[in-house]
Amino acid sequence: MRSLRDIGRPLTTVAAGLLVLLGFGAAFAAPPEPPAPPVAAKHAFAVASPNGTRNDDYYWLRDDKRQAPEVLGYLNAENAYRDAVMAPLRPLEEQLYTELTQRLKPDDSSVPVLEHGYWYYRRFEPGRDYPVYARRRGSLTAPEEVLLDGNAMAAGHEFFQIGSMDVSPDGRLLAYTEDLVGRRQYVLHVKDLATGRLRRDRILNVEPGVVWAADNRTLLYVEKDPVTLLSVRVRRHTLGQAGAHDPLVYEEKDHSYYMGLRKSRSERLIFIALESTLQTEWRYAEAADPKLRFRPVRPREPNLEYQVEQLGDDFVIRTNWQAPNFRIVRVPMSQSADKEAWRDVVPHRADALIEDFEVGRELLAVNERSGGLLKLRLRSWDGRRDTLVESGEPAYAMHLVETPDIDSPSVRYVYSSLTTPNSTFDVDVHSGARELRKVDEVLGGFDAANYATEFLLVPARDGKRVPVSLAYRKGTRLDGSAPLYQYGYGSYGISMDPTFRSSWVSLMDRGFVVAIAHVRGGQELGRAWYEDGRLLYKKNTFTDFIDVTEALVRRGYAARDKVFASGGSAGGLLMGAVANMAPKDYRGVIAHVPFVDVVTTMLDDSIPLTANEYDQWGNPHERLYYDYMLSYSPYDQVVAQDYPAMLVFTGLWDSQVQYYEPAKWVAKLRALKTDHHSLVFSIDMSAGHGGKPGRFQRYRDTAREYAFILGELGVAH
Repeated sequence: MRSLRDIGRPLTTVAAGLLVLLGFGAAFAAPPEPPAPPVAAKHAFAVASPNGTRNDDYYWLRDDKRQAPEVLGYLNAENAYRDAVMAPLRPLEEQLYTELTQRLKPDDSSVPVLEHGYWYYRRFEPGRDYPVYARRRGSLTAPEEVLLDGNAMAAGHEFFQIGSMDVSPDGRLLAYTEDLVGRRQYVLHVKDLATGRLRRDRILNVEPGVVWAADNRTLLYVEKDPVTLLSVRVRRHTLGQAGAHDPLVYEEKDHSYYMGLRKSRSERLIFIALESTLQTEWRYAEAADPKLRFRPVRPREPNLEYQVEQLGDDFVIRTNWQAPNFRIVRVPMSQSADKEAWRDVVPHRADALIEDFEVGRELLAVNERSGGLLKLRLRSWDGRRDTLVESGEPAYAMHLVETPDIDSPSVRYVYSSLTTPNSTFDVDVHSGARELRKVDEVLGGFDAANYATEFLLVPARDGKRVPVSLAYRKGTRLDGSAPLYQYGYGSYGISMDPTFRSSWVSLMDRGFVVAIAHVRGGQELGRAWYEDGRLLYKKNTFTDFIDVTEALVRRGYAARDKVFASGGSAGGLLMGAVANMAPKDYRGVIAHVPFVDVVTTMLDDSIPLTANEYDQWGNPHERLYYDYMLSYSPYDQVVAQDYPAMLVFTGLWDSQVQYYEPAKWVAKLRALKTDHHSLVFSIDMSAGHGGKPGRFQRYRDTAREYAFILGELGVAH
C-alpha cells in the first residue's frame, strides 16, 4: 500500500489551486489556472479467476475498514478538487438548493392510518430534516402522542436514519431500528410509550424490519452477517433478556437469498419471506403460538416465485407458476404446498404483469403493468366486479399503499405522473367511489397546468419498441434546440415509473425536456422485458438507452449537443456502459453510486450482494459469463478516447456498491481519457448508498448535479 507521501503531489496541486480560487496570489495579471486533478498511483494487483488473471492498477483503493490514511487522503484530495472545480458554480448551486427546498411544504404530514384505535401519521416541522412519528387515540382531534422525534434523535450524528418501527398489539411498546453510519447495519431499540423511556433491550447488526408476536413481549428480528451484511438468521427476543442469548428461529444456509419479516394484514400470521433472484420461499407461524413454529407455505423449487397473504383460512398467492407474468391463486392453508390445489383468482395474461396485490375481506386490489404503465385493478371475490381505475394522462403510475385492517371499507393508492404531484386516494370497496385524501403541495409557484407529459414507444436497433415517458414546460420548443435530461435504470426487474419529482421542475423551467427511458432489464412491458435485459442479454439495457437518446434527438425533443444522462447504482452501471459505448451522444453523464467494476466484484463473495446476484449478472467463475460480463464492465472497458463531462457520486459507507468501485473507475478515466472535459468525483464521507437521508440534506447532491449540468451549458442561473 502507498504511504501518505505518495499522494503529496496531487494534494499540493489541489491546495495551490484552492489558494488561487480563494484570491491568494492576486498580484498575478493572468487569470487563475484551473487546478490539476488528483493522480492516483498505479500498483499492479492480480485479480485471479478460473478464467484467467487480470491486472488491476487501482485495487489498492479498496479498504474495507475505511481507515487507511493513503486511501482517505486520496478521497479527500478528490473532494478538494471537486470543491475547487465547482467553486465558480457555488452561487448557482446555492440558488438551486434554495429553489429545490423551497418547493417543500414546511409542515407537511402523511395521511393518517387507523390501527387498533389510534390514528398514526408522520409529520415534518418547518426547517427540520427528519420526521416526527406520532399518533392520536380515537380521534384526529385528540392530544398528540409523539412516538419518535427524528430531529432530536439525529442530533450530534453525521448520519441518521430510522429503518422501521412496529407498535406492540396492545399499543404500549414501540420497537424501532436506527442506523447511525449509513452501512445498513441497524440497531434495534424498544421504547415504553407510557413513560417515553427506552428499555434496556438493544440488539446490534440487524435488518431494519422487526415484528411483534401476539403476546406483546416477544420480538422477531433478522440478524445480519457482519462481513457480507446478508440477512442470515431470524431470532426471537423476549423483553428484558440479554440479546446475546436470543434463541434461533430460522437460519438460511443459502446466501443467494434475502430474508425479511412481515405480518399478514389480519395480524394472525407472521411470515418469513425468503427471496432470491428467481425463486422464493415463504414460511409462516401463528402470531399467538408461544413456540412460533414456522412451516413453508410451499417449499422452494427452481424458478418458482410467489408472494403470500392470508384471508380467513386461505392463502392468496401471487405466483409465476405456469404464468411468466404472474397470476393470483387461492388455496386452503392446509393444502398450500400442493400446487394442484391452487385455484385461479386472477388468471395469467400475456399482456399484463401482476406486480403486487392487497387483500381485503370483500375485495382484491391488484397493481398490474399493462401498456408499459402501472395501473390499479379492483376485483370482487365473486368476480362480478373487475375494473381498472382510470387516468386522464398518457404517462402515470398508481401505487397500492399497504394499510392495516383487513376489514377496511376502502383501498388506498397513490396516483402520480411526471407533471402531477403524488395524490393519495381511498377507493370505497362497495361503490367504487374515490376520495382524494391528499395532494402533495409543491410550493414556489408550481402549477401542473404549465407542464405537459407524453408517452412514446421508440424503436431499438433490434426492432423492439422501448417505452419512454417524458415531460417539459409548455412553450418549450421541440425543434431540436432543447437540452435533454435522460434517466434510466434497467436491472432486477425494477421498473422506473413516471412519478412526480419536484426537483425536475427546476430543469423543465430552464427549458429542459426530462425523460425516463424504460429500458430492458425492468418489467415495464412484462417479465420478458426483464429477461431480455439480464445475464447474456444485459447489453440490451445499454443499447436501448442509447437508441432512445438518438430517437429523441431525431424527433426534435433535444439538441444533439445538449443531452445529459443520469442513473444510479445499477443505473450507474448503465451510465458507465453508455459513456464507453457512445461517448459522443452525451454532453454529460452523471453517475450516482455506480456499479462499475462488475467482474471483480462478482468474483468476490465476501462483498455484500455478490452471492445473491449470480442470477442477475451471471457467475464469472464460468467462462461464458466471465467473458460477457468483462465485455461491458465499465471499469474494464475504459479506453483512450474522448469522454463526456462526468460527475460521479459515492458514499464512503455504501454497503450496496462499495465506494472503491467508482473511485477506481474515476482514477482509470483520469489516466486514459483523451479529452479536457470535466470529471468530478464527489464522495460523501459520512453516508451510504442513498446519501444523506434528511429531508433537506438529500437535495445538496441534486443541487450540485444540476449546477454541474448548467455549468456545462454555460447557464449562470
